Amino acid sequence: MQKKRLDTLPFLAADPSALRWVCLQEDLLRAPNTVDAYARGINDWLAFCHSVAQTAVAAGRDTVALYVRSLHISRQLAAATIRHRLTVVRLYCDWLCEEGLREKNPVRRGMWKNNGKGRPGIVPVQRRLPWIPDDEDWVHFLEVAGRADIRTRFMLALAYDCALRREELCKIATDDIDPARRLLTVRAENTKNRCGRVVPYSSVTGELFMDWLAERRQLSTSRGPLFLSRSPRNRAEPVSGWTWSKIVRSLALKAGQPSISTHTFRHLCLTELARAGWDIHEIAMFAGHRRIQSTLLYIHLSARDLSQRFGRTVASLRTNTLAALRESTQ
Repeated sequence: MQKKRLDTLPFLAADPSALRWVCLQEDLLRAPNTVDAYARGINDWLAFCHSVAQTAVAAGRDTVALYVRSLHISRQLAAATIRHRLTVVRLYCDWLCEEGLREKNPVRRGMWKNNGKGRPGIVPVQRRLPWIPDDEDWVHFLEVAGRADIRTRFMLALAYDCALRREELCKIATDDIDPARRLLTVRAENTKNRCGRVVPYSSVTGELFMDWLAERRQLSTSRGPLFLSRSPRNRAEPVSGWTWSKIVRSLALKAGQPSISTHTFRHLCLTELARAGWDIHEIAMFAGHRRIQSTLLYIHLSARDLSQRFGRTVASLRTNTLAALRESTQ
């Protein structure tokens, strides 16, 4: 790992075994964000072990339990975040066992069978639906975003049209777009699960694309990253994910919608596809999901099946009620 990054992770930098494991993840070509999350997670675990006068090699289940308590009560982290931290610790301890540095893994792993039964993990799984703005809040946000520069408006349109994750959007190259057929190729190496896909985009987004190309030529005429910085400090450099997050955050605050993030556009697009009656497998292909379970979240969020069933139920109840009233008058 880069020395500059290790300066912010002192416990990781001071532990040769932990540092070796994180470097192994880099060598295995894990996504950069994944390696970064592993590094931060291991540094946090090592820091906690140090605070209770314990080492990562000797820490047992009692130490893991104290760690969970600290994350939940002292830091008040969400269950999903705690589960992620424990997953990092479990993977690291698996490696320690393989290397002969530990005998057993102190983190219990949940085991599930096809029938839905099994052994739960340490932290229960909570399946929360993604948040999306209502129609009025979304329209207001678009009004604010409509006053932004052409690059921002095009990035917003493309992120929404193609249900893109943040990294997928920022790593688009000029060769990834086919303007003649209005198709975007999302390369596998830029995705979260290494699952590439080709998705269409609208004519409005196509117009914004041409407008942005005209401005991009003033920054660079060479092929490469599609979105470039206009800042004098890093002129013509690729726009990073952090920069895009800051831009969206600024727009969200101006619109009075602080809950809107770079992932909101993806959630909203997939939910609207579900509302429009797309088949679950079609939505999964569009989103680049490997598992249908991830896509089901948007089916539930759209309430498509529930609304249809409720409508049929209400109609049936209404018919029965009127029939009963008719009979009572006879």
